[in-house]
Amino acid sequence: MKNFKKLIVWQRSIELASEIRTISSKLPIKEQYTHRDQIIRSSISIPSNIAEGCSRESRKDFKRFLRIALGSCFELETQLILLKQNEIIQSGSLLKALDYSDEVQKMLHTLLKK
Repeated sequence: MKNFKKLIVWQRSIELASEIRTISSKLPIKEQYTHRDQIIRSSISIPSNIAEGCSRESRKDFKRFLRIALGSCFELETQLILLKQNEIIQSGSLLKALDYSDEVQKMLHTLLKK
């Protein structure tokens, strides 16, 4: 069992989830039902799956949960790109979240290769 709280990728994904909360609070009312729940769920899924993977005994199980976290990160990035592209929200938080997402993806790839 690994201490997931010491993993930098988990820490960054927590920061990403926090940034998503900020973004979701800025969404226009009409977009709260289409994008809000989706971005919150996918952002929470990333650190949750990293943590759950750390609790697993086998390396194979750990990697499986890291892949799920990576999939959630790609899903989140897609939603953020749509928000940006459709000009639903324009903010520094959005760019910061995209940067966090990119960083978390790279970290997860690296961790999966080890």
